[in-house]
Amino acid sequence: MSDMEGVDGIFNSAEQCNPLKSARWQESQELLTGEVNAAVDGLFAGGATEVTVWDGHDGGEPLSAADIHPKARLLIGSPVPPVREFDSTFSAIVFVGQHAMAGAKDSVLPHSFFFTVQNLWVNGQLVGEIGIRAMVAGEMGVPAIMLAGDTAACTEIRELIPSAECAEVKSGVSSTAGYTLAHPAACELICEKAELAMQRLAQFKPYRVEGPVEVKVEFTTSGAPGAEPRRASRRIDERTVIYTGNNIIDAWFKFGRL
Repeated sequence: MSDMEGVDGIFNSAEQCNPLKSARWQESQELLTGEVNAAVDGLFAGGATEVTVWDGHDGGEPLSAADIHPKARLLIGSPVPPVREFDSTFSAIVFVGQHAMAGAKDSVLPHSFFFTVQNLWVNGQLVGEIGIRAMVAGEMGVPAIMLAGDTAACTEIRELIPSAECAEVKSGVSSTAGYTLAHPAACELICEKAELAMQRLAQFKPYRVEGPVEVKVEFTTSGAPGAEPRRASRRIDERTVIYTGNNIIDAWFKFGRL
């Protein structure tokens, strides 16, 4: 599962992460593609027999069939029905280009699905995109085994899955500045960690959340997009709504999307 804000060399969302407005968009595509292909190389080297890449940034805009790894299958475009993003037939989930949750300390471009979301909790546990996706995958019996992103994102996944392999390709000194590996060094590290994670696959267990599940979403402002509840179970205040379900998939999909 790919994103863009966690990729090496990317620190400015406006300049680098918007396909319609960013002056450095093509460079960002190349950096992300390089990281994804390095992960695919590592997974196959570690014993994978099939790798599917889901282009998870901005509706599936950055990756292309023209330069994705020739042995990978690419899922692109939007919308993708939630049950098609991944399912119980997969052996593992790997994150590439992943950023930390909204408000994370010393993180690069942190957010939780939308920049209008201030906090997300699952059964009282503060989480972001990493946690939600690991939980949804876990409900399907699929373990999260590896992440490539900044130091804060690696810290975040290790709080959930201490044994997860991590490729720290950059670290933040603010939300829009920090230190980065050179792209070839980042790709080498990602390939190494992906291979090791795949070799250790039998050691990982799905991250499961016991139901019933409550997802609480706090928005930055009362007028933020998404702050109006659609299928919410109840509203706490002008900025906070709650979604409930028998399990994480049921509760989370009421909020809307992965």
